[in-house]
Amino acid sequence: MAQFVVLIYSPDSAHSPGDTAATSTEIAECDQHAETPTNAASMTAAWAFTPRRMARSIRADGITVGPYYDTPHVVAGVYVLEAPDLDSALATAATNPVVSQVGGVEVRPVHSGSM
Repeated sequence: MAQFVVLIYSPDSAHSPGDTAATSTEIAECDQHAETPTNAASMTAAWAFTPRRMARSIRADGITVGPYYDTPHVVAGVYVLEAPDLDSALATAATNPVVSQVGGVEVRPVHSGSM
């Protein structure tokens, strides 16, 4: 099966250090989405990022505090889907709770890579 990376865009990440599904409704919704089985695709890996204030960006002229681009939405996390095709990956990614809340997702086919 093909692999697709789903980038989650939101005004910021809900995953502050120390927060859990028990202390954050947003994290609970994300966890529920990750656990929901679908017949269109399967999630093989997922990473939730910390809030934008914790980001550091490296450029030729040094290190700065914050995300690489200062935009209204940042990448709040990513996950990998295995799906038979792009349409199946899109259908599964569209169920991410951020889509109906304050952001959106981007789905990109994986070209290559390994551990």
